[in-house]
Amino acid sequence: MKRVLTTAILALTSFAAGAAPPVPAYRIAATISGPDGGGWDYARVDPVDYRLYIARSTSVTVIDTRRERAVGSIGTIAHGHAVVPLSGGRLMATSGDDASVRFLSTSDGRELGRVAVGEKPDAAIVSADGKTGFVMNANAGSVSIIDTTAMRTLRTVQLKPGLEYAALTPNGTLFVNDEDANEIEVVDIRRGTAAAPIALPGCTEPSGLAYDAKTDRLIAACANGKAAIVAGSNRKLSQLVDIGAGPDAVILDPQRRLAFIPCGRDGVLDVLSLEGPLVTRVGRIKTAVGARTGALDPDSGAIYLPTASFAPPAQPGTRPVATPGTFRVLVVKPA
Repeated sequence: MKRVLTTAILALTSFAAGAAPPVPAYRIAATISGPDGGGWDYARVDPVDYRLYIARSTSVTVIDTRRERAVGSIGTIAHGHAVVPLSGGRLMATSGDDASVRFLSTSDGRELGRVAVGEKPDAAIVSADGKTGFVMNANAGSVSIIDTTAMRTLRTVQLKPGLEYAALTPNGTLFVNDEDANEIEVVDIRRGTAAAPIALPGCTEPSGLAYDAKTDRLIAACANGKAAIVAGSNRKLSQLVDIGAGPDAVILDPQRRLAFIPCGRDGVLDVLSLEGPLVTRVGRIKTAVGARTGALDPDSGAIYLPTASFAPPAQPGTRPVATPGTFRVLVVKPA
């Protein structure tokens, strides 16, 4: 596949002297052309098998991260939103149009199992050991808790419609963005019960979410150009950080103490430092319009951002349509 190297390197702002090590510079190091497959949503890297998996409209696109080339598309899904690699050569993918979660073989995309969930399953995450999956059913306003080994639903927790991405803490608390209510829903996984939601004043339509265990903070990406920072201890909004427009993910790199927020409308990747008493924006990388989600390779620190070129929308007020033959993945690496 065509690989395009860029020469532009964006230097990130360093911390104050003596406060922390300098933030590394990042650059768009490569562009990987990929197959057509309609739209795309969340992506995830499997660092063991050197694979990037991207949820697409009808299948899962696979990228070889070591060789930086597309492998192809596998599986069959109905409007995929999220894909998560599991042990044993398996994937868990949400299928939004038929209210199901499909388990696929990574080798050939063969369907290994299917679980019925709530209406419009969107984001999905798994526990640290990979044995439990959490599927956010956006329209149903519920979370399906799934045994990924047995491929069956363990419990369904009712919340509110508008659920987006989620984050799980080591003590078993699940936080879920609610873009309709402009808040974070809270679930006690062990009890299977909902707790009081966290209000996000100044944040509209929160989508991407990540939890930093070291500082016990949540980072939520908001549609109004803000990142909302919430203290996990008291579950209150502590600050708002300026970001670009059109975010849909928060990509946490705990090893490098950074959070990356791809902002698809502005075509930028904002870089936030997690060190210090406050979260601060320490850099901005020019990417491409449409690059709104992505995934991290925790070993190399590379960030993979799916995008494409777009034609004007067919009707005013609708989404622009990706131009055939233009789907690609931007590879952002530490310099």
